[in-house]
Amino acid sequence: MRRADRLFRIVQQLEGRRLTTAAQLAARLEVSERTIYRDIRDLSVSGIPVRGEAGVGYSLPRGFHLTPLMFTADEVEAVVAGIRMVAAFGGPQLRRASESALEKVALVLPPERREEPAKARICNGPQNLDKKLALS
Repeated sequence: MRRADRLFRIVQQLEGRRLTTAAQLAARLEVSERTIYRDIRDLSVSGIPVRGEAGVGYSLPRGFHLTPLMFTADEVEAVVAGIRMVAAFGGPQLRRASESALEKVALVLPPERREEPAKARICNGPQNLDKKLALS
């Protein structure tokens, strides 16, 4: 795992929790506690308001939220699968909303990855389902 990804995951783990120990973080991220201590220090220096101390645990202030930086390929596929299922089974209003959401997912990806939603391994969208239903 890249260091930037690990730092982001530490912030995600701390969001909305009362207290998380370095040992818990190290186990989840499969690194040493010493690495977690360094990462927590670096997050604090970079402006993330991490509260706590070594040996006790860490937390973030209530309401603090760091937005995701990037979807992994598997996350894109999972989101696309969910959106397509809603489009297929949710009715006209949800279909329109899901099409809009799918466009937004593509837009947050870097230009070289914007074709990933179209290449997801799930069914090719509700239009195929409509054709199948019309044939029944």
